[in-house]
Amino acid sequence: MIEQKCIEKGLRMTEQRRVIARVLSGASDHPDAEELHRRASSVDPNISLATVYRTVKLFEDSGIIERHDFRDGRSRYEEAPQEHHDHLIDVKSGRVIEFHSEEIEKLQSEIARRLGYRLVDHRLELYGVPLDEDR
Repeated sequence: MIEQKCIEKGLRMTEQRRVIARVLSGASDHPDAEELHRRASSVDPNISLATVYRTVKLFEDSGIIERHDFRDGRSRYEEAPQEHHDHLIDVKSGRVIEFHSEEIEKLQSEIARRLGYRLVDHRLELYGVPLDEDR
């Protein structure tokens, strides 16, 4: 839970930060700041878009959430995952699907090793359209 991670990291938790943290923790998608603002302001109408931007920046700088740019011009956010995962983005709907593949993980490490490197981090984003729309 994001709120607990904030407390563990010693962040001062205002009521507005708590609301934003709870909204992010409850998100099953990868909302952008405007969507976070819409959801948070339905709980507390006094939360401004500027507060949302400052809060997500603070959470991101603290390693509590991750920011993604899925080529749609909007930064989108998710709780920093406990387990690594990659993303498949439906370019028609914007839907983001999380997945994990041991095959891909091994292949990436092998490619880095062949090129003389030890992989320390990576991000994989796949962009596609549903197969039934290719016809």
